[in-house]
Amino acid sequence: MTLPIKKEKIFSQQEIRKKVKELARTISQDYKNEELILIGVLKGAFVFLSDLVRHLTIPVKVDFVRLSSYGSGTQSKGKIRFTKALELPVRDRHLLVVEDIVDSGLTMKFLKDFLMKEQPRSVKICALIDKSERRQVPIEIDYVGFSVPKGFIVGYGLDFDEQFRQLPALYHLQF
Repeated sequence: MTLPIKKEKIFSQQEIRKKVKELARTISQDYKNEELILIGVLKGAFVFLSDLVRHLTIPVKVDFVRLSSYGSGTQSKGKIRFTKALELPVRDRHLLVVEDIVDSGLTMKFLKDFLMKEQPRSVKICALIDKSERRQVPIEIDYVGFSVPKGFIVGYGLDFDEQFRQLPALYHLQF
């Protein structure tokens, strides 16, 4: 028998929409007169990325990577691997990694280190949620939507075992 999972709303659709517009405005200003490649980290960042790209006022290209480190649990396994690689060339280009949540920092450090080997002009990170309570490695997040100190977060693309991605707001799961 599985126990029911309760959800507590922490950010509404309106709050998310406002934050995404603010991030897009800042990114557009920082990269004015430049072309930017947005690299969405699948699967969780797809909703955030799609909303963000619609508010940018600069030329962008979009690519995706998929990295695996969680499986079906709530704790990172620490071992990271690509399950979908980049398709666009990134050498001498400005890159912005778009991620749903950065917690341990392991995945972002792995991806940033990998991207730096490809010799881009720059690599920055944009995360909808910075959850630093579980940070295991230092990683700079250049654009942060929300800082959340603790809890397991779902909705707006974030999942728990492939559930809850469709929720339009962000919630803490309570097990």
